[in-house]
Amino acid sequence: MQYGAYSTDSLMSITSRPELVFESGKGSWLVDQRGKSYLDFIQGWAVNCLGHCPPEISAALLAQAERLINPSPAFYNAPMVELAGLLTANSVFDRVFFANTGAEANEGAIKLARKWGRLHRDGAYEIVTFGHSFHGRTLATMSASGKAGWDTLYAPQVAGFPKAVYNDIASVEALIGAKTVAVMLEPVQGEGGVIPADPAFMKALRELTRARGILLIVDEVQSGMGRTGKLFAYEHAAIVPDIMTLGKGIGGGVPLAALLAREEICCFEAGDQGGTYNGNPLMTAVGVAVVRRLLQAGFLGEVEARGQYLAKRLLELSARHGQHGERGCGLLRAMILADERGPEIVRRGLELAPQGLLLNAPRPNLLRFMPALNVSEAEIDQMIAMLDGLLQG
Repeated sequence: MQYGAYSTDSLMSITSRPELVFESGKGSWLVDQRGKSYLDFIQGWAVNCLGHCPPEISAALLAQAERLINPSPAFYNAPMVELAGLLTANSVFDRVFFANTGAEANEGAIKLARKWGRLHRDGAYEIVTFGHSFHGRTLATMSASGKAGWDTLYAPQVAGFPKAVYNDIASVEALIGAKTVAVMLEPVQGEGGVIPADPAFMKALRELTRARGILLIVDEVQSGMGRTGKLFAYEHAAIVPDIMTLGKGIGGGVPLAALLAREEICCFEAGDQGGTYNGNPLMTAVGVAVVRRLLQAGFLGEVEARGQYLAKRLLELSARHGQHGERGCGLLRAMILADERGPEIVRRGLELAPQGLLLNAPRPNLLRFMPALNVSEAEIDQMIAMLDGLLQG
């Protein structure tokens, strides 16, 4: 297809894309090849935690690109060391392995848990996950996910991922047996419909896994890095997981992810884990800039306040149009629709003039909101006004 000066014929078709090509972005706004602006409440699926082209990331990339880009993961580099220290100093974990994507980090968590099970639980390898969960697009992480239809898409699946019911501790306990090595969950199921885990469920899960001598893994690829108003979503339940994965927001828009674990869980030996670009200084320098911004005094408090404001405005809008309310945590939220016109609203949002609106519908009866963590109240108000018109149509 031809869009202005752009031909997309050389790209492999993997999804249905709208007829536009984005050329630039700043903060909460994107601009396409025709010069039309779009208010972005997707932000790369919660990736651009500081918005498009934030000065911190631009400066970090420029400065690091002039010093060192990739010496090989066989050697230490300064940004890798600094970012690992920042993450362990501000979490309950002791060690970090850097990766490129959330799926890769989750693959690493699965490998680490299975290695630990071989050493400490007589070869146990099963990891209990949950219905409607999403852990990535590799064969193992798709098998771990509870997304409908994925059990047959690339069958046969990787074995060892029995599915429990989210927020139902009895369903988890019923699946734990001699082969179980861990339980893995998202503290907020993003693709599953923006469903937060109840803090009481998280506490019960930690108590159950500890009592049964198995690991607790939190997949914070989407919920981590300030998205819920705390640096990490597990903090809402005041628990200490054994393993955590990060992605999306940790890179603020560049490919960066991380696997974190407590010291006593770290059992990889030389050759067990690796990757060509893991921990490269260009990406980890960006991670340092992102973390330092999130840790600035008052930043996370502002995220929490903006999340409460977005929730309030969504509830008002829902009541006005007879929808079914909203849910979420921090600036990861969803409006529950009374019908299944979510994809239609997303499409019509793109077509708004003179400015478009970028939304996401992970389910037909749901709209998901993942704005930049530094989104303004004025931008939230503008989104609400635009969505108000869409809901009237």
